[in-house]
Amino acid sequence: MALNSAAKQYLTITLSYWAFTLTDGALRMLVLFFFHGLGYSPIELASLFILYEFFGILTNLYGGWLATRIGLNTSLHIGLALQILALGMLTVDPSMLSLVYVMIAQAISGIAKDLNKMSAKSSIKLLLSDNQQTKLYCWVALLTGSKNSLKGLGFFLGGFLMTTLGFASSLHTLMALLAITLVLSLLFLQPQKTSYKPKFSESLSKSRDINLLSGARFFLFGSRDIWFVIALPVFLQSQLQWTHLQVGSFMACWVIGYGLVQALAPKITSNYQQQTPTGSELTSWVAKLTFIPALIAAGLIYGLDPAIILIAGLLTYGVVFAINSSIHSFLIVAFSKRDSVSTDVGFYYMANAAGRLSGTLLSGLIYQQQGLVACLAVSSAMVIISTILSAKISR
Repeated sequence: MALNSAAKQYLTITLSYWAFTLTDGALRMLVLFFFHGLGYSPIELASLFILYEFFGILTNLYGGWLATRIGLNTSLHIGLALQILALGMLTVDPSMLSLVYVMIAQAISGIAKDLNKMSAKSSIKLLLSDNQQTKLYCWVALLTGSKNSLKGLGFFLGGFLMTTLGFASSLHTLMALLAITLVLSLLFLQPQKTSYKPKFSESLSKSRDINLLSGARFFLFGSRDIWFVIALPVFLQSQLQWTHLQVGSFMACWVIGYGLVQALAPKITSNYQQQTPTGSELTSWVAKLTFIPALIAAGLIYGLDPAIILIAGLLTYGVVFAINSSIHSFLIVAFSKRDSVSTDVGFYYMANAAGRLSGTLLSGLIYQQQGLVACLAVSSAMVIISTILSAKISR
């Protein structure tokens, strides 16, 4: 009966996380398409997401401390409410949508996103006992993978809504979906609190493995976003003449497939001796990722068909990156202490947000100055650093 109750809570958390992720992916596409249509340069587009990622860093660092004190489910609900607010801010008259105003709205969205993610992933640790590591790996992988598949659907939804409803009406639709989710979550989620009440100064991790894993995460996700967030969609639109719907659909399919691989990672990485991954297995998988961006860049340099190169390269990259991400997501929950899981997970995702911020800024800057090939070259260099840090994690 206890497991059945835990499964019900897991399902409710997952459904809330899905709804949030769907709207977050759609919002990113809406903002990108709307302001690219207004003539914003790649650097200006990247700047729209600066505060989104920056406040994600602060939220992960101190949101874990807050969640430990007020309860993980309460922090999840706050995240949903803040996302509704961020969407509402963008529904004003277009003349009010200045760069600074949109950056502030994106900052609120960034806080909402990381409160929601930290709360959802931390909650799983409290639903299972310490001797259920294999089930923990499967649940974390399923939550992470399904979330990214829904994010991919969000990219498609954003392109579809922008094409059919326009900017403001699309935002109203997303707000309605989140409002329904918030009400259902308030009705069905049970409170989750720990007896441990950390001091504000204890937000930083004291664990060597968590610190190394966080550093590896920083460079891993920075290596992805340095070419995937700004450079790739702008390249597809400006160089290959793809439409909004084509770009949104392509990125959606990629992220959906990426999420499916993440969810299947426990089956891909398990073997007869070891059912859960270790630091050495993480090192092996991240090393496999090193040369993929460089090979894509080489194909573009040598004049091969860019559409074929990018599609084939992204498929390969997506599979390997998804397995890396899933192993990462399990290890941080496994390494975290039960009483301080939200602070440990929050610190780790602070590094994730910092990596995404660095990648987003570099994506706009390097693409505008040097192009997509340079973004891919720097991506490979960041993966190498992630591999070195991963190799130092406990076996």
